[in-house]
Amino acid sequence: MFGRIREEIRIVFDRDPAARTTWEVVTCYPGFHAMLFHRLANFLWRVGFRWFARWLSAIGRWLTGIEIHPGATIGRRFFIDHGMGVVIGETSIIGDDCTLYHGVTLGGTTWDKGKRHPTLGDGVVIGAGAKVLGPVTIGANAKIGSNAVVVRDVPNGATAIGIPARIAEAGEKTGHESGAHPGFSLYGLGGDVNDPLVKAVHGVLKHSEYIDARLQFILAELEKLGVDVSKYVDSQKLSGKGKSAQ
Repeated sequence: MFGRIREEIRIVFDRDPAARTTWEVVTCYPGFHAMLFHRLANFLWRVGFRWFARWLSAIGRWLTGIEIHPGATIGRRFFIDHGMGVVIGETSIIGDDCTLYHGVTLGGTTWDKGKRHPTLGDGVVIGAGAKVLGPVTIGANAKIGSNAVVVRDVPNGATAIGIPARIAEAGEKTGHESGAHPGFSLYGLGGDVNDPLVKAVHGVLKHSEYIDARLQFILAELEKLGVDVSKYVDSQKLSGKGKSAQ
């Protein structure tokens, strides 16, 4: 038990440069406190003291602002940064080395019993305010951008952004990865995110510019042949564009 507590303290130093001393982590970090409450509440839940487990998790919520259902399964070296407003549902499964920022919700989308909350693989990072809803699976080392709303599975190593979330990149390194911890992305951000939607919009804009330039060239050539094109375009603008097009 004490070895696990030391591990929980050490991971704070690994992922938060603001942490200065062990005493500061033990006394001032709500994410650390929330995990202490959850480890005990989860044990009580598994051995059948479920009301007591819920009561203990409620006390933890009042003290930390972090709500973790005692039935949630959480792996080792789990880190909640800041933490206020984090909600983790009953059937959530979280792997090892995961990081959640404040305002994250791992929520359910049905009133049915059974698996209704997300499953996170190892090394997942979920940015501030993101919502992961339903029994979806977030693959190992995936990143969820801040304020994203995820309602579908995310593959290993991918980054999901937007509402509803879409896959922005897969298996690429990002400009916001910590130098001390390659592969760890602060707040689930990527500096060079290869967003397919942005690429598509830029492609349409470039094609539109090309078509416009070709039309201006054609009208300029028609004007040279004596065709009156004034009703289609301003002749002064056409002259300038016609010269540049040639």
